[in-house]
Amino acid sequence: MASLEDPLYVVLDGKRTKLLLSSLEMRTVGDLLGHYPRRYERRGELTDIASLRDGDHVTVQAEIAKVTSRPMRNRRGTIFEATVTDGRGHLILTFFSKGRQDWREEQLRPGLCGLFSGQVSTFRGKRQLAHPDYELLGTGDATARAADYASEIIPIYPATARIASWQIAEAVREVLDALGVEDPMPRRIRERHGLCGLLDALSGIHRPADDAHLRSAIRRLKWDEAFGLQVVLAQRRLAATAYSAAPRPKAPGGLLDAYDARLPFELTVGQDLAGQQISDELALDHPMHRLLQGEVGSGKTVIAVRAMLQVVDAGGQAALLAPTEVLAQQHFRSITDQLGPLARAGQLDGADGATRVALLTGSLGAAARRRALLEAASGTAGIVIGTHALLEEQVQFADLGLVVIDEQHRFGVEQRDALRSKAGDGRPHVLVMTATPIPRTVAMTVFGDLEMSTLTELPAGRSPIGTHVVPSAEKPHYLERTWRRLREEAERGRQCYVVCPRIGDERDARAGDAEEAWDAARPPVAVLDLAAELEQGPLAGLRLAVLHGRLPPDEKDRVMLAFAAGSVDVLVTTTVVEVGVDVPNATAMVIMDADRFGVSQLHQLRGRVGRGRHEGLCLLVTDAEAGGKARQRLDAVAATLDGFTLSRLDLEQRREGDVLGAAQAGRRSSLKLLTLLKDEDLIGDARKEAQALVDADPALAGTPALAAAIRALLERERAEFLEKA
Repeated sequence: MASLEDPLYVVLDGKRTKLLLSSLEMRTVGDLLGHYPRRYERRGELTDIASLRDGDHVTVQAEIAKVTSRPMRNRRGTIFEATVTDGRGHLILTFFSKGRQDWREEQLRPGLCGLFSGQVSTFRGKRQLAHPDYELLGTGDATARAADYASEIIPIYPATARIASWQIAEAVREVLDALGVEDPMPRRIRERHGLCGLLDALSGIHRPADDAHLRSAIRRLKWDEAFGLQVVLAQRRLAATAYSAAPRPKAPGGLLDAYDARLPFELTVGQDLAGQQISDELALDHPMHRLLQGEVGSGKTVIAVRAMLQVVDAGGQAALLAPTEVLAQQHFRSITDQLGPLARAGQLDGADGATRVALLTGSLGAAARRRALLEAASGTAGIVIGTHALLEEQVQFADLGLVVIDEQHRFGVEQRDALRSKAGDGRPHVLVMTATPIPRTVAMTVFGDLEMSTLTELPAGRSPIGTHVVPSAEKPHYLERTWRRLREEAERGRQCYVVCPRIGDERDARAGDAEEAWDAARPPVAVLDLAAELEQGPLAGLRLAVLHGRLPPDEKDRVMLAFAAGSVDVLVTTTVVEVGVDVPNATAMVIMDADRFGVSQLHQLRGRVGRGRHEGLCLLVTDAEAGGKARQRLDAVAATLDGFTLSRLDLEQRREGDVLGAAQAGRRSSLKLLTLLKDEDLIGDARKEAQALVDADPALAGTPALAAAIRALLERERAEFLEKA
């Protein structure tokens, strides 16, 4: 009997083993049986041939209508053609041979049904498959054999040009017949949730007897995906408590109390609760691992600053890792402004017990870089803010007690781990922040090893934001009104953003902050092009500036400082202002080609306005057709300011692998059947069962088959990736 971990050559011949490896990267029995069908057909149901498109690799089920054979015109050999039909369309199967093909005429006879696989092309106006693979199914009349076929469910597998679906199905049949496994799911859990056995599930998804068998198999295999991941996360939560970290309790009368006294506003109830949770965990002797999420503008940075000051008061240092230089510089300016004399240790106007805030980015000059490195290594700087430059080997800390990661999804796991490793022997406390609200199931699945704090209230003083879609193609005068509206805001002494998808020359089709590449119909609106048009046209006389990722760092900083100081009326920019930029006097934002941005990104961008006492306005300019998916997405953004509602919409429109961060680990998602939004209850049940099991038996000693399955999961998913995440 074969196991899931056995190499394929234990069951299959060498030729097919090599073909499955080279075509689909399959090495083990488990790899093959984890290659689930993408759809199913019944023998009596014919594929819609009329819907085929050139270039598709397809498997169709059809009946042979007629066959012809003729010699080639310009060289020796024959052309054999079989015309097949599904009752709605016709497809020609073409075979070329140097000799006669009498054997094929005998094999492919009119009236026979079969599965035919190949790449669709068009020749002389007719669709064809050249040299397709095929498997004959029997005659199409009402014989006993045909009746058997009519009720059978046929799996159709994701295939390639080198291996057809029916060949995969044949290999799966052989492997299933030889398979013997011990079910890793504990019997009591299977019985409690009415789950079938693993062998039955694998048989049911590959060779279902009926629809009920298939449904039962899919439910069990979804449980395997959810339960396995939740067991790993439960073990990680438990293991985290075994690591040591220096306690950083709150010190009365220190920088934190002085900072709170300086705040010009009262903390919201949510901020107060999140701050207390973080404060309590910083005082423990094992590392805090907490995710702080909240609406755009909900005041996450204040919570982070308070946590960093608590660590500084306790004799440690804090590092804030930001994804872009613009955001790092913005954090540096806003935090030093908020702290005032509390951040000017060693200066004449510095407060008693003050600390220093250092900025470390890749663009710093040599002298500034040496100073920042020295302040971090000596402990002079209690707070160090930076980009990826913080991860470099030469960056050292005297006593790193807290790592704050802003917009964590923009960092790879190895990058985050590199910063965490700078804490010396112990582990630092970790606070992860995201301004993209996360649906409950994503949080349970992706961030299951983190405690979570959520801010839903907006601080006092924040103004509402009105959002409207501007259909520029349907109603060009709406776009004219858009520019007049910006001029009106500027004439009232307020400031505006104009956001574009790209910078403005051909080089930026792949630029880092250009959100979309060239479009077949027209290129996306560009910062440099639009700024020139606005300056000479509808916004002539206003003070315009441009900001994008290819500007030199000192120029970016100069532009942002000028905008923050109010000496720029309109900032024409790419998405470098997406997060962290805080200019209370900015009241209006125009997003050009808004349909080219994702839902969460649009929500992030509009959060840059309405941050002061004046109402915000966000105009989504698009030429997408009314009623289409792109317009529906924009209408949804315009209809609500609830980031959690929008996050669900965003998840519905994205691949699970993207959400799970598979791309940043360089691998495909492990979730093949589980759908994070549709399977919320299942994921919740799996989490409860996994936690109870790990609490009672952390090493899974009582369930050896499950322990082996978890080890296999960790190997497949890269144990290093899961450990560092």
